[in-house]
Amino acid sequence: MSALLHHAEHVMQVVQSGSAAAHSRLAASWRRSMMIHSLDPASTRKPHRLECRTLRDRLDASGAFLEAARPELDALFQIVGMSGCSAVLTDPDGIILEQRSPDGDATTFASWGLCTGFDWSEQMAGTNGIGTCLSEVCAVTIHKDEHFLYTNRAMSCIGAPIFGADGALVGALDVSSARADQTVGMNCRLAAAAARFANVIEARLFRATFPQSRIVMVGWGDVPCLVAVDPDDLVIGATRAARRKMDLGTQRILAPTPLADLAGQDGRRRGIEGAEYAALRRALVRSGGNAAAAARALGLSRTTLYRRMKRVGLEKDDLNLFQN
Repeated sequence: MSALLHHAEHVMQVVQSGSAAAHSRLAASWRRSMMIHSLDPASTRKPHRLECRTLRDRLDASGAFLEAARPELDALFQIVGMSGCSAVLTDPDGIILEQRSPDGDATTFASWGLCTGFDWSEQMAGTNGIGTCLSEVCAVTIHKDEHFLYTNRAMSCIGAPIFGADGALVGALDVSSARADQTVGMNCRLAAAAARFANVIEARLFRATFPQSRIVMVGWGDVPCLVAVDPDDLVIGATRAARRKMDLGTQRILAPTPLADLAGQDGRRRGIEGAEYAALRRALVRSGGNAAAAARALGLSRTTLYRRMKRVGLEKDDLNLFQN
């Protein structure tokens, strides 16, 4: 039996299995490729390429995303290119917006359709690192024969999703290898690199979306949990990871919410009194504990400052900075 027929028969057996799709993301993707997208695993056709005008419109629409992503795409390629890998950036539909390929393998990647303008959505190319990453909305590795289409079996593709400032999927970062000796261990290292740079792109895009806001990290880990805070300490934006951590839901535009409430900081002072306490304390800290300077900054007399401090329970020992 030829390699092509063997691949097609194996895919069909898995798709026809009653339980495989329920226990394996790969099997579920194969099933979507065949049953929903009507693709043939024995196909040797290349991915579809967009017309120049349509591609230009997509590139224009992705301007802010590309500006944030290009430096990280270049940095990722500096790492993976030495191993004969390409680095690819796509939009949320799986259209390649930009790619970086090593000179020695550029022709091979081009022959596979890993070039700007090609459609690597699961609907068009079946199971692959880009399309399946976008369909599953998570990082995936599709190694050689795990590709649905026989024509893609020589590749190892690692995809990581990228989310915008509103938590919506904006694209994917993909690392693909043309090496025949690509190993699972190498794939794991490439997957870690792709995920790391995808996270950096998210953070850059988020900061660019809220250039006038204070950016606060609300959690530690591999994924950036960032929120944008306005001058009144109201959260007006959050990354997807922060939305999940703080249970903010999936609405794209957030209703302004006090940062202290979202961070679970109940505090001992609430309402107007708590706000006044915080304002007085900030002014005194900024002045290095100089009451006269703090009073001037607040537009108060020194006597009024002390009176208000007493009313809200702000003592000198609260800062250990006060001076007479």
